[in-house]
Amino acid sequence: MPVKKVDSLLADYAFYHRKRGNKVCHFIGIPLIMYSLFVLLRPVVLIEPFTAAELLVILSIAYYMSLNLKLAIGMLLTTSLLDFAAGKTADFRIGIAAMTIGWIFQGIGHAVYEKRSPAFLRNLIHLLIGPLFLLNEVWRVRRITPASAA
Repeated sequence: MPVKKVDSLLADYAFYHRKRGNKVCHFIGIPLIMYSLFVLLRPVVLIEPFTAAELLVILSIAYYMSLNLKLAIGMLLTTSLLDFAAGKTADFRIGIAAMTIGWIFQGIGHAVYEKRSPAFLRNLIHLLIGPLFLLNEVWRVRRITPASAA
């Protein structure tokens, strides 16, 4: 049976995220980064009442649907909640602070625990796979085994 694309992407991402401390840092950092993107994109109104934040949700969910419907539904719920929370935040400084703190947690996870560069430095698509990986860690929709370094 051929390996599905989502399994391959999750396995590759998992190779860079094996240590518990790194995963904990990512469970803090990635939602902060996602939230910050929604805060920072909210003021960009495309067509009233839709903003660049909603466009990001739509495009990312469309990509996730191409990978796995169950995970895409979970990501729709997650991103919708984060976008809703961002809508209650009118201060871009909160978005910048959340972004900064999120990336600090990411850096700590890789430098202190994983001792390995982030996966997105090798493949930019991992910037989208990170949130999916975390959701899969909670929901266990896909069984993955970390890939070996290519």
